[in-house]
Amino acid sequence: MCKYCYLLTLFYSISYYLRRNNPVCLADLKFFYTFVCVNYTSDKMNTNNNYCLILAGGRGLRLWPYSRMSFPKQFVDFFGVGRSQLQQTFDRFAQLIDTSHIFVSTNESYADIVRNQLPELPSENILVEPIYRSTAPSVAWASHRILRLCADANIVVTPSDQAIQKEDAFQRDIIRGLEFVSRTDGMLTLGVKPTRPEPGYGYIQMGKEVENDVFAVQSFTEKPDRGFAQMFMKSGEFYWNTGLFLLNARFAFKRFSELLPPVLRQYDAENPQFDIHKEAAFIRKNFPLYPNLSIEHGILESTNDVYVMQCHFGWADLGTWHGMYETMRKGEKDNVVIDSDVILEDSSNNIIKLAKGKLGVINGLDGFIVVEKDNVLLICKKEDSSAKVRKYVNEVRLKKGDGFV
Repeated sequence: MCKYCYLLTLFYSISYYLRRNNPVCLADLKFFYTFVCVNYTSDKMNTNNNYCLILAGGRGLRLWPYSRMSFPKQFVDFFGVGRSQLQQTFDRFAQLIDTSHIFVSTNESYADIVRNQLPELPSENILVEPIYRSTAPSVAWASHRILRLCADANIVVTPSDQAIQKEDAFQRDIIRGLEFVSRTDGMLTLGVKPTRPEPGYGYIQMGKEVENDVFAVQSFTEKPDRGFAQMFMKSGEFYWNTGLFLLNARFAFKRFSELLPPVLRQYDAENPQFDIHKEAAFIRKNFPLYPNLSIEHGILESTNDVYVMQCHFGWADLGTWHGMYETMRKGEKDNVVIDSDVILEDSSNNIIKLAKGKLGVINGLDGFIVVEKDNVLLICKKEDSSAKVRKYVNEVRLKKGDGFV
């Protein structure tokens, strides 16, 4: 047995015992686990085979009006830290994966923004899509490209709008997940335990345990109503879907070829010798043939060859104002003020984001979203805000035009 296998097996055995007999001591194994993962993974898995796809083509309208169609949320530095959400996601994975193995999928409207924000990224690693489609076609194209570069590639697919609170734990879970898919033909999603009945997230039901903290997926429910979300949370059988998916390139291309129209198979038939530029031109012409299909609806809901790993790295989706409020540290009277100049009086449970150079004076608000950017000011109740914001965006486009969206 290789030294990695031996040490990791020892870790699983000890953690299994402590989890049932002395949970407090389980935390003492964290350093040992990190040491094993980082220093001995190469004995089990060739880390040069690891790749990352960052999904950065969304329009981000759930965070309107601060996120705009011309400059959506993934390119915005919401918190005044000097790096956009896309840049922070790139930085996070660059600690684990060679930058030449990191790809970004985006719409052609945002290709120049990606190039400007990530100048260190090779131009051929930016997968530019001509029209908006959901995530399944994006991953299909990326897996085709990566498979031609490395037949034994393992891929982690990540959104560009997440908050990770425990970076060390995140790195350990990503490393272990990549090792799992390197020897398993299936898709692994990283799940986190729900902390509230959030109707805006997807819920994964755990089935049979296949190895320590990895389970077959029994069912998946995307964005349930609040009553079902409460039931899922109380059952203890459901974990939130983080939108982080891991799979090897061979399985990815095979599964998406079965799921989607044969666009890339047609390219392969017409071009026995792979050429990046020809592939990109072919995709530009034929990408509209793909349906608007997400990974969740295309693969996760089928539950065939799909697994979930229980993770504890502290996760939050930064895609909605309500989700952002729940994630961030609260100030006085549970207000969240995001990098803004505000005077509050008799106000509580609000989330506030104003443009630089603007002062907000707010009195008597409880449980509201207050967001101002350029030519739009939004003030609305915070609960389940995603649907409301989408409604307002559609109404504004119809009545006032795209200049306000």
